[in-house]
Amino acid sequence: MTARNLLAGLACAAAVSASAAKSFKETQLEFPRVRAAAESKAKGLEKLFSDKKLQWPPSGLFLRAFKSEGRLELWAEPKAGGKLVLAKEYPICASSGELGPKRREGDGQVPEGAYRIVGFNPKSNFHLSLEVDYPNASDRVRSDKKRPGGDIFIHGNCVTIGCIPIQDEGIKELYWAAVEARSAGQGPIPVHIFPARLTDAALAKLGRTASRHLGFWRELKPLFDRFEKDRRVPEVRVAADGRYRLSE
Repeated sequence: MTARNLLAGLACAAAVSASAAKSFKETQLEFPRVRAAAESKAKGLEKLFSDKKLQWPPSGLFLRAFKSEGRLELWAEPKAGGKLVLAKEYPICASSGELGPKRREGDGQVPEGAYRIVGFNPKSNFHLSLEVDYPNASDRVRSDKKRPGGDIFIHGNCVTIGCIPIQDEGIKELYWAAVEARSAGQGPIPVHIFPARLTDAALAKLGRTASRHLGFWRELKPLFDRFEKDRRVPEVRVAADGRYRLSE
């Protein structure tokens, strides 16, 4: 190997090492839309969390979506730890399908159940987007085995086929909060998607309007009730038949 080749090889190795050393936040900030989101939303988020005595950068985020009410809630851990606190609500500005779970590709349904944010898309067709892990373990049992569908996101803009759009300003804020949480050590962010706020009265009303899904919604109700009571993300398991169960 010539001296020139040796130097080139060392330079290449150094570049790879430097790239590998970049944090998740640094990598995200390489994308123009993420930089713009940080520039426009970071200070406001930090003040919001400070005013509510929430940890910043966030050490634990949780999302809940309610299809009937058209709301996406952002919950976060307080500075002293303990029960989660509602940080903000985002209007869900468009919907598709009907109340009930997603069961196959092309049905237009927004999923319902216990999910996680598992991906960040800084170059989304809908400004920015956060990937929901549909199909999850329950869906893989209960949905179409060959074509269950996928590519479910929380995103910007105000159009959807099975996703949760909160417009560009909303996704800028939520995306940056999620980047900060990931950078602070949080793994996949839990997301619970419900047909409505599953109070006893709401469940009874849902049963009168879409009774074929009532058994499924009764499975989801303990998840809703446990969080309402404890303000902590409940541990959920999936039984062999795909049913949701609370871990005691």
